[in-house]
Amino acid sequence: MATSTTKARAGAGRERPSRRPGGAGRRRGALLHRLDVKGAPYAFVAPFFVVFAAFSFYPLVYTSWISLHRVELATLDVMEWVAFDNYVELWDDSRFWNALSNTLTIGVLSTVPQLLMALGLAHLLNYRMRGSLFFRVASLVPYATSVGAAALVFTMLYERDFGMINWALGSAGIDPVNWEADKWPAQAAISSIVIWRWTGYNALLYLAAMQAIPADRYEAAAIDGASRWKQFTHVTVPGIRSTIVFTIVLSTIGATQLFGEPLIFGQGPNGVTGGADNQYQTLGLLLYEEGWKNYQMGRSATVAWAMFLLLVAGFVAQRLIKRLSTGRPRFRSRSRSRTS
Repeated sequence: MATSTTKARAGAGRERPSRRPGGAGRRRGALLHRLDVKGAPYAFVAPFFVVFAAFSFYPLVYTSWISLHRVELATLDVMEWVAFDNYVELWDDSRFWNALSNTLTIGVLSTVPQLLMALGLAHLLNYRMRGSLFFRVASLVPYATSVGAAALVFTMLYERDFGMINWALGSAGIDPVNWEADKWPAQAAISSIVIWRWTGYNALLYLAAMQAIPADRYEAAAIDGASRWKQFTHVTVPGIRSTIVFTIVLSTIGATQLFGEPLIFGQGPNGVTGGADNQYQTLGLLLYEEGWKNYQMGRSATVAWAMFLLLVAGFVAQRLIKRLSTGRPRFRSRSRSRTS
């Protein structure tokens, strides 16, 4: 019995080395499988974050650092620490408030008609009609056109002496308008360029959202006797509410960063200053003027950060208003249930 037990122990001891390579291989395979399952998603999204860190996050941080210094364009390596003096000077600068006012007015003049026209155009394209594909592609052509080409064409249309628009006004017995020199005509002209370029793009976004709405909702509304207009207001608009919010956010960001259209509309040195009296100078033009005309990169970075903070403040205010507006009905319903 003793010999058999010793032989069994010896046999078991001999079999262990043969199992070790298999166990190590299994553990290695399990480890690779775990890395593949858990690490592959991070590997796929890593290029985006690398590019974002290099071309978005780092410039944002570096711009904030420059805004706390006095830096000139010719000597970017020479910085003088001034803390928040650039922000204080910007707060007291009347040009900043004028540019902010012009940015808000041009943004309203371009965003509101643009989104309303895009919503109506998408509603028309959502119906079955001949050549619908052609009209959808045609609505995207203005977006594919470069800013320079579109601004140059509209600048010639709004030209004071030989422009087609003043010619049409003269044919109707209306005196010609100096579109570039006057404040409100200039802002309306710039807004028309933005409307022409972005209406079709937003219309296609609305169209894609409309086509995702189930047809059962329209059928139920039609059975209840709802007209086309009521179906649009009670089914279509609530069904694409998230897309509408998305386009409002995009349009707000684009209006805040408006630069190419007013720059080319000025036709020369007045384009940088937004006209002789800064009548249509936006925050983007003020940023360019401070950095590349006055060579003050610190003040230019300060304007950039002021634009960023304004956008953040606007979005925070929008979220607070939305939360308060959606929270009140819930509170009322709860209070009614308790009283009942």
